[in-house]
Amino acid sequence: MLHKSNNDAQSTLLQVKNISKKFGDFYANDTLNLSIETGKVHALLGENGAGKSTLVKMMYGALQPTSGSIHWQGQHVSIDSPAHARNLGIGMVFQHFSLFEALTVAENISLALPAQLRQGDLSQRIADLSQDYGLPLNPAALVADLSVGERQRIEIVRCLLQQPKLLIMDEPTAVLTPQEAQALFSTLRRLVEEGCAVLYISHRLEEVKQICHDATILRHGKLVAEVDPQVETAATLAQLMVGASVHQVSRDANDQVGDVLLELSHLYKGSSTPFGVDLVDVNLQVKSGEILAIAGVAGNGQGELFSVISGEECNPNQNFISLLGQISDGLNINQRRCLGAAFVPEERMGHSAVEHLSLTDNILLSRHACIDTESSLDLGWLGIDRNQLAHLNKVIGIDYDVRKSKEDAIAGSLSGGNLQKFVVGRELNRQPKVLVINQPTWGVDAGAAALIRQAVVDLSRQGSAILIISQDLDEIFELADTIAVMSRGQLSPTYAAGDLSREQIGLMMAGSHERSAQGSGA
Repeated sequence: MLHKSNNDAQSTLLQVKNISKKFGDFYANDTLNLSIETGKVHALLGENGAGKSTLVKMMYGALQPTSGSIHWQGQHVSIDSPAHARNLGIGMVFQHFSLFEALTVAENISLALPAQLRQGDLSQRIADLSQDYGLPLNPAALVADLSVGERQRIEIVRCLLQQPKLLIMDEPTAVLTPQEAQALFSTLRRLVEEGCAVLYISHRLEEVKQICHDATILRHGKLVAEVDPQVETAATLAQLMVGASVHQVSRDANDQVGDVLLELSHLYKGSSTPFGVDLVDVNLQVKSGEILAIAGVAGNGQGELFSVISGEECNPNQNFISLLGQISDGLNINQRRCLGAAFVPEERMGHSAVEHLSLTDNILLSRHACIDTESSLDLGWLGIDRNQLAHLNKVIGIDYDVRKSKEDAIAGSLSGGNLQKFVVGRELNRQPKVLVINQPTWGVDAGAAALIRQAVVDLSRQGSAILIISQDLDEIFELADTIAVMSRGQLSPTYAAGDLSREQIGLMMAGSHERSAQGSGA
């Protein structure tokens, strides 16, 4: 293992010295030391719950350390707020977005800018900068109507407009396509060439090797290694993060395909929002024992497709959707769950889980309409069995390694990756016959991603039909039996996974399969 040499004091931008953060008796960070240099991309690595987000929130003024100190350009500073951090020259792109859905892109960006940067034609500057960096945005679009990937672009552009000296990025490519990620990397390279420093948190270790000059690795709140990521392998980095070898997903040949359990036939659906995407003549079949993955650039109709399949948007007068042999267009999400379907949206906070409710209450929210015969969980209105809910929460926590400060923690207190493991575990625990899952491993570490992916594969091989929507081509090729691509509301034909290359998928992402739509929307 190659360890970092001593830093040149002249190039050190930010240092944390012996910094700790306690929540009650729990140490999220324990006596950490870290130096970030100008003109470099510095990776901060660790499994979910290792303390990465806590550390960077202290650098950004969103949390205050219990002990230790922060030094900015050689001077001791107490960063008491994010506004103070921004004034120093520290910008941060959070994993969870801090956006007002009822406001436009330009309005959201304006709120975070100092007065001098709001002058002139801000919308034009946003449009120009976002286009220049390969992260296109419509300044007039309402945030409520945007995909997760597009919301991520807002956070990045908002930081870049402030020309930060240190840019902290927490899982910035988790919702970007490979093409978008490469455009972001070009932006980061240009920033560091100009003397900016970047602190980069990611679970995608190959991209860490591609763009990062240094790496600090945390485990259980402690610093365990400082390495040169370009001379390590992804496997050795993952092993340092989790303290053991990472499980390799095992996927047997798909020789048990059975009946069609989910089918869409000539689905047309006009967007319910001005900035949404119309679905045009979408056809697909997912069979028992099959994993079908849908690839595509964010904002091309994947969110609208999920809403229609899950029953968040119902069309009672149509016959486009069949679940387990039953026409389901008019059924709401709970009725579809009672048929034996389960759904995991892409945005875990606020969509998959309610931030201010406990984990057991979040289990109840997705199961209250049906009696869970697998666990004999009585969810009748007059007799909710809290002991059974607590037992189920414990089982999910053990099976999916959900790390939390206490057994029935508030959902919002979990790290992003641990909340994702909880949400996926909650749905897979039901052993659904049909599972629709959007971005299965968004923002989770290598060990957790392997755990989730193996659970999805195992469920399919037990006879369930799985539909995955993902922007991660590595994930798609690891899981999928068959692949289709969505572009501007149109779905390509389905191909065997072995018959497609990344280049072919890229062409379809760009719309090579699109055709002039015939007919009218629903």
